[in-house]
Amino acid sequence: AATTWAEYKKHIEKDPALTRRFQVVKVEEPSEERAVLMMRGVASTMEQHHQVQILDEALEASVKLSHRYIPARQLPDKSVSLLDTAAARVAISQHAVPASLDDSRKRIQALETERSIIGKEKTVGVDTASREARVNQELEEETAREASLVKQWEDEQGIVKQILELRADLRLGSQPVEGTGSDLEGSVQEQEQEQETADTTEAEQTAPAANREEQLKKLHELQDKLTELQGEDPLILPTVDEQSVAAVVQDWTGVPVGRMVKNEIDTVLNLPSLLGKRIIGQPHALEMISKRIQTSRASLDNPNKPIGVFMLAGSSGVGKTETALALAEVLYGGEQNIITINMSEFQEAHTVSTLKGAPPGYVGYGEGGVLTEAVRRRPYSVVLLDEVEKAHPDVHEMFFQVFDKGWMEDGEGRAIDFKNTLILLTTNAGTDLIMNMCKDPELMPSPEGIAKGLREPLLQVFPPALLGRLVVIPYYPLNDEMVGAIARLQLGRIEKRIKENHDIVFSYDDDVIALIAQRCNELDSGGRMIDSILTNTMLPVISQELLERQFSDGEQIGRITVTVADSEFQYSMD
Repeated sequence: AATTWAEYKKHIEKDPALTRRFQVVKVEEPSEERAVLMMRGVASTMEQHHQVQILDEALEASVKLSHRYIPARQLPDKSVSLLDTAAARVAISQHAVPASLDDSRKRIQALETERSIIGKEKTVGVDTASREARVNQELEEETAREASLVKQWEDEQGIVKQILELRADLRLGSQPVEGTGSDLEGSVQEQEQEQETADTTEAEQTAPAANREEQLKKLHELQDKLTELQGEDPLILPTVDEQSVAAVVQDWTGVPVGRMVKNEIDTVLNLPSLLGKRIIGQPHALEMISKRIQTSRASLDNPNKPIGVFMLAGSSGVGKTETALALAEVLYGGEQNIITINMSEFQEAHTVSTLKGAPPGYVGYGEGGVLTEAVRRRPYSVVLLDEVEKAHPDVHEMFFQVFDKGWMEDGEGRAIDFKNTLILLTTNAGTDLIMNMCKDPELMPSPEGIAKGLREPLLQVFPPALLGRLVVIPYYPLNDEMVGAIARLQLGRIEKRIKENHDIVFSYDDDVIALIAQRCNELDSGGRMIDSILTNTMLPVISQELLERQFSDGEQIGRITVTVADSEFQYSMD
């Protein structure tokens, strides 16, 4: 009989009469080395089932990647499932229409449907000129893209077919991957050997020696040609290799574990400048975070810790939270991939259960925790612990193991993996010290000097064990130049919204920036005050004028210009 420990304790161990009739044999999860041997034993069966070639690198990758990125399941079950999915994808790619080509054809069909609807509206006098021009242009571009994909698919099909035929000639059929020689392969290997002995002879196992070298040379040439043709977006996969397995892991978990394409490498290398478009005046912070991410993407970081743990310290409105949002947008596919926990909600000791889930016997058991469930669903994300100094000391202690070991046990006893998260903590502790140290622009201290000075005020709020597990990054207070740059950034976003929604040109002069900077300095509220000024003064006036013109069917506005007169915004709408 076979069962799990949980089921054994629940159903069998309670019955002594049943228990004594069985000898308990503990079956532990195999190590990575033993799991690779097991995978080599089942590879030949998978090759025959899917009719594809499985490289040994794929077997090792299925064990290594599943062990690291799929912690909720056990070896060798998860590695077998991973390899089976990768082999199925390769087999499908060799016979089915590629997904990108299928998407292109569906897009063309949708555009043609839209064009026919526009044609019906046009016949009854509806003005559809701009829509018709847009649809025709998109249809033309998509048709050209489909033709390009069809040509690439046909070219790849021809080369892959030649490669498979050459391999068949060299091996006279797909030769199974050699097993381990252990009992794991059992009767499957014996049946294969009997079949090979009955159907083929030793002479038929190998291509004639005279042609072998020539065939191998041709095979290598075809493989090089296929690699050059496919570039970074292959439509057909000739074999199950490490990259095929990594692609499945990436789809399952969202963690980018495969070979990075050029645009991903370019993004990671230029991360400081990309983040600097949104984060003004904090280049030292962006550089430090970027270096840690580059180390992680090069697979040189400690695999048993989170990608990075940083405490961003500074006054309100200097860009701490915006840094987390910018990282999520640039690296993680959008601001929706950020897990934000407002730590001011966890000022009591019992709120620990809200983060990690209630223990057995308490109300809420089985519902999961706010933090643990979010990370469990999105293991590759930015975790933002906002205003962490306001949380209870027991909540601080809960993160010791997360920062040090990369995992946390939730209320149900499951290990939640934090190894692929980037954890950012924000705090206003030590704000007065930073403001005093940065009073004189001529004597601006270095980030290292500020971080050293922050040690004492931070120790008054956080335990030393917590500070020792993270990197403190101080954020400079905003000066006039920084405020002006942030104001231009915010006005640029407004300009984009007005252009997209109303097709109106929006412009402003430098006096507008100077007035915004002056008002921010008066209230000493950092970058958040800029958004407040624009939202409460400029946007309501523009919105009212736009709505009144629409209501009265008045003259259409083509341009909005904002200037300054008597320390107030002046608007010109033509």
